[in-house]
Amino acid sequence: MSKQQANWSPYDNNGGSCVAIAGADYCVVAADTRMSTGYSILTRDYSKICKLADKCFLASSGFQADVRALQKNLAARHLSYQHQHNKQMSCPAMAQLLSNTLYYKRFFPYYAFNVLGGLDSEGKGCVFTYDAVGSYEKVGYSAQGSGSTLIMPVLDKRLQSPSPLLLPPQDAVTPLSEEEAIDLVKTVFVAATERDIHTGDSVEIVVLNADGIRREHVELRKD
Repeated sequence: MSKQQANWSPYDNNGGSCVAIAGADYCVVAADTRMSTGYSILTRDYSKICKLADKCFLASSGFQADVRALQKNLAARHLSYQHQHNKQMSCPAMAQLLSNTLYYKRFFPYYAFNVLGGLDSEGKGCVFTYDAVGSYEKVGYSAQGSGSTLIMPVLDKRLQSPSPLLLPPQDAVTPLSEEEAIDLVKTVFVAATERDIHTGDSVEIVVLNADGIRREHVELRKD
């Protein structure tokens, strides 16, 4: 008889989808609230969005234990920065810190796929997208998680950022108004929920603009 060997992995994929869209004077960050493992739903009301600074939000998919550890690490580093400089870290600075933090753990990486959204020092929206080991890019929009392969083609069709090869370089912001961007986010999550079993229940939407921050929740299908 062949020997049976138990396999163990330090990682799990808890699914879910995250989206961020940058506009001329706003940024929209959204994520669904379902956390699952395999075919089992662990909770239907789990927030995947974390506030890192006044104008900077992080949405993460993947292994949520690693995500929480990453968020605590960033919060501690940001607190140290505030004590040293007596100000909040800007969104581009936080993007670089997140890249450095992920790269430092590249040999045993955080199993987290992140999209960072916020406003820069000029009040323009900015979005940064990452892989698990810290490679990142500033873009006009991005999606991460189990439903990203369904969401990105729709965003590409509607938004289509300018090529980074164009000279002079153009801002990577979307042409949509704030309300149009929010409607687009709702549409792509409704569509992804129909095809991805790890995305669903509801979508949490965070909108940042010159007036401050507001949140919306939209119900999705539960099955």
